[in-house]
Amino acid sequence: MRISGITLPEQKHVDIGLTALYGVGRSRALAVLTAAGVSSAKRVREITPEEENAIRKALETFKIEGDLKRETAQNIKRLKDIKCYRGTRHQRGLPVRGQRTKTNSRTRRGNIRKTMGTGRKKVEKK
Repeated sequence: MRISGITLPEQKHVDIGLTALYGVGRSRALAVLTAAGVSSAKRVREITPEEENAIRKALETFKIEGDLKRETAQNIKRLKDIKCYRGTRHQRGLPVRGQRTKTNSRTRRGNIRKTMGTGRKKVEKK
């Protein structure tokens, strides 16, 4: 089963399989399945073509995959263009939401910058 160019895993339950789509989590997947009238206990390989079309129709109401990624990128670009605080944090690759940066923030800054202790060299004893 392919939706928005993404192949859903055949062996998983439908509600879990739908989370392979960007912008669809567990709660949205369950909402789509109830709107389409499909049981979440079914596996992806057991879905009939009619149910597949109903799921596609229910998903059309949401922004998913490329549209959502494009909108997110445009929002970040707008913040960078107006040079607000959040935009400059995005440009520099630093945490945006007020987290500390003296320690932690390895995800944003990368694992390259390691602290080196006190910076003093050890003196040999005679």
